[in-house]
Amino acid sequence: MALKTFVKIGGITNLSDARYCSGMYVDLIGFSLENSSDKYISPAAYSEITGWLSGLEYTGEFTSTSSQSVLEILNHYPNITWIEHEQIDTLLELKESDYSLILKLDLDSIQGIENQLIEKISDSKIMIHLTSKDEILSERSKKMIQYFSERSQVILGAGINPESVENLLNSYPLKGIGLTGGTEIKPGLKDFDELANILEKLEIED
Repeated sequence: MALKTFVKIGGITNLSDARYCSGMYVDLIGFSLENSSDKYISPAAYSEITGWLSGLEYTGEFTSTSSQSVLEILNHYPNITWIEHEQIDTLLELKESDYSLILKLDLDSIQGIENQLIEKISDSKIMIHLTSKDEILSERSKKMIQYFSERSQVILGAGINPESVENLLNSYPLKGIGLTGGTEIKPGLKDFDELANILEKLEIED
């Protein structure tokens, strides 16, 4: 079994989500590595989760940590090969590192600066992860998704649900999609309904 497109699941906090992602052949899972995050994963918890996994790549997720501190933190998280960050200048400082890079952008906060952002990453291999708090994409957001996906590799993390995911993939030249893990009801018990329904839409039949 495989999925039709590249899939990243971010904000992983528990083994249930991680093992499910592995079983569904997700490409990349993300862990929040900033102490201030409510989804922060300690090095011990990270090792415990990833020790059960195979076939996945891992990304460290950051919002405002400096490039130097990012590299120092990642020393405590073996096997992470990607960095996702919300600050473009920080990522540009890391572009000579051995890590693959993702710039996370909120569609509502970048209107009017699309050209500047694309120009800044034009000579890099930085991937863009577009997100939004809105469940339904506005016309303006749709135009921005089109703009970015025509000029860079884009993971779309906005407007995705089981009914919309295939249409979005057919409408834009996307690299893939980005989803978010949840919280366990109790250890080992997890409500996978929406996540499972989306991924099942993307399954390629053997």
